[in-house]
Order: sequence, then structure tokens, then C-alpha cells
Amino acid sequence: MKRSVIILLHIGYWLLYVLLLMVLFAPIWVEANADKIHTFDGFMHYIFFSPASIGAILPAIISFYSFYVLLFEKFLKRRKILLLFLTGSLSCFIAALFGGVGLTISLGKAGLFSDGWASAIPITLLMFLIAFIHGVIGLVMKGFITFYGDIKWKEELNKKNYEMELTLIKNQLNPHFLFNTINNIDVLIEKDAEKASYYLNKLSDMMRFMLYETKTEKIPLQKELTYIEKYIELQKIRTSYQEYIQYSITGNSENIEIAPMLYIPFLENAFKYAEFKKQEHAISIRFEIGKEKITFGCRNAYNEKSNTQDDFSGLGNQLIKRRLELLYPEKHLLEIHSANGFYEVKLVISLDENKLHHH
Repeated sequence: MKRSVIILLHIGYWLLYVLLLMVLFAPIWVEANADKIHTFDGFMHYIFFSPASIGAILPAIISFYSFYVLLFEKFLKRRKILLLFLTGSLSCFIAALFGGVGLTISLGKAGLFSDGWASAIPITLLMFLIAFIHGVIGLVMKGFITFYGDIKWKEELNKKNYEMELTLIKNQLNPHFLFNTINNIDVLIEKDAEKASYYLNKLSDMMRFMLYETKTEKIPLQKELTYIEKYIELQKIRTSYQEYIQYSITGNSENIEIAPMLYIPFLENAFKYAEFKKQEHAISIRFEIGKEKITFGCRNAYNEKSNTQDDFSGLGNQLIKRRLELLYPEKHLLEIHSANGFYEVKLVISLDENKLHHH
């Protein structure tokens, strides 16, 4: 909490207390000055400088800041409740003695008590109660300020950890795609230099996208889809069979934003394990874009005898799941399974405030 706000809280509290004293002491002042002309200046002087006001304000200040400054840090924060109670009671008793003496003198002069100093005992007990109440309020205020400050500190810490974690995840995901693509183009250079140059330009566009567009938390969905289309085009270097990849988009992608590079890891995985370059629709990618959600599906054939595509269930899969948890908490569904020689991923992202739940 800002220092200025804390100061305003304290000023507001004591102004309210002085206002309460003005209401309570007005009849006493009138009685004590029955034979004098009543003026506002005289009343203000009485409120701030008379034994009665000093006896009411000084114990409140002593007890409030004893609890606020000392007892909270030394005892309550360390959960030493008994010591807090004993020390707090002692400070309130000392404060009440000042108040009791001041009020006894003032009330005696006003003629409200006729038994002199015998009145000091009940007045001191009353002041002890008032001082204790102020002390408790001091504890509550200090606790609120501390609790609020801890919350803000934890939020800032979580935000920094969140940003660092996302950066680490991105750094581990992007090089995988880059190295694979460069290897594919390297193979193509010997066969067709002109086409290799064309693909290098495509790769340059994609690198520009990764370097500049992915720095923001969200990007237009259309930019992500354009990037994916270029990615697929680069992956087609691996085979001359045009039906190897099936790619489809349904729905309108305008005015929709998503986290950058959200789908590429799944595509990388599909192209990594789809070994049958002459198989029709060995890789199938689809986007279904609605007003409330985006449904992404990626299906690839793989050789069950040579590999089980278990690699993806390791670090890469964990990183992707963690990133989704950070970016879309309770607003995404991720299903991954393999059967009959096909590995399939389904990812649903909610575009509204409704949470998604597994069925």
C-alpha cells in the first residue's frame, strides 16, 4: 500500500476520533464555562489543550501506536498471543493513568464529580477500556495494511515468475522448429537452389514474426494462421506428394486474438513422427473458429513398430501444458491420444469468460 494512502488512513482515523470528542465534551465545556461567553476558539482550545482532551487523546495515541508499531511486529506477527495480551494491557494501563488524572481534574472543575480523587478509579478503568479498544484498532489497521502489502508483493512476484516461465518455455520450443527447417532447406539446396532461396525468404519472414510479433501477450489470430500456412509450406519440402498434408480452416478469424506460437509445437510433433511421406492425409490439420471458442485438431500417422511417439509425452508436452495453464487457466481443453497408427491432438480455447470443463 502506498505511503500516502497509509498517512491518509491515520489522519482520517484521528479526525473521526477528535470529532467524537467534540460531541462528547461539548456539554462538559458548556458546564465548566457557564459564567463565560462561549466562543468557537474557546471550544477548540478546550478540545486540544484542556486536561480533559489531553486525558482522552494522549492515552488513545499511546495505546494505538504501541500496538501498531511495537506489539504487532514483536508479538502478533510471531504469534506470541499471551505476551501480546500482557504487554498490551500494561501499555493501556499506563496510558489510562494519564487519561484518568486529566479527566478527573477536568470533570472536578466542571463540578460533575464531588468526591474528588475517588472518581479517578472508575475514570481510569473507563480510560483503560478506551485505550484497549484503540490498541485493538491499531492492530487491525496494521494487519490490514500488512496483509494488503503482502498480497500486492505476491502478485508482483507471481507476475515476474509467470513472465520468466513463459520466456523459458518459448526459448525451449522455438529452436526445435528452426533447426528442423534449416536442415530441410539445406537438403534442398543441392537439388534446387532457386527453390531453396524461395524457402529461405519464407523462413526469413517467419523468423521476423518470431522475433517481433511474439513479444506481445496476444496477437491477431489471422497472423498466427498466416505463420502456420508458411510453416506448412516449408514442411512440404520433405515430400513431393501434395496430398500428404490436409489443412482446413472454417469460421471467421477477424477481431480474435490469441497467445503467439500456441499451435506450432503440435505441428512440429506431427511432422516429426509422420514417416509415411506418400500416404494420403498422413497429417491432417484443422481449425474451427467460432464466436465463443477455437477448436484446433492435428492428426498424424506414425509407425507403431518403429516408435510410439512417446517422446512428445515428455518435456515438450509438459512445457505446452504448463504454458496453456498460465495463459488460459480453466479456459482450455487439451486432449491427446493415439490409436490405430494415428496420433491425435485436440485443443479448445475459450474466447469468452466461460470456463471449460472436461467431460
